[in-house]
Amino acid sequence: MKEVPVPLVKTNQAGIVLFVAAAILLKEPAIIAALWAVQVMTLWRGVRANLFVQLAAPLLRSRIAGAQTESRELQRFNNAIAVSLLTLSLVGFWIDRDGWTGYVLAGFVALAALIALAGFCVGCFLYYQWKRLKRR
Repeated sequence: MKEVPVPLVKTNQAGIVLFVAAAILLKEPAIIAALWAVQVMTLWRGVRANLFVQLAAPLLRSRIAGAQTESRELQRFNNAIAVSLLTLSLVGFWIDRDGWTGYVLAGFVALAALIALAGFCVGCFLYYQWKRLKRR
């Protein structure tokens, strides 16, 4: 099974939190659209295509060697959830003139990323529950 170094995972999570926070503070849905594009590229091409990872790569080089890793399959699952919620967020901005629907849905993605940075992966929990139910 292929693995993703944890520093790369945490970099993406931090990028998600920062972009959603900036979008909410600046009241700028275009930042959510940019985040959506970053996450779609990651889902399509893998973690190395992630803009946050590319920008942080020079700073992370020494931390990646020998770092703990996480399952690539699990990361793709988490990324698919994020892309789905961000897509719904963009639809929410399109439908709701006030934009609160879009910000709430993007906020769910940021909250999950923030909780993951704190040590509990909501997407991982959902993944293992889904796998468990699938086996029945």
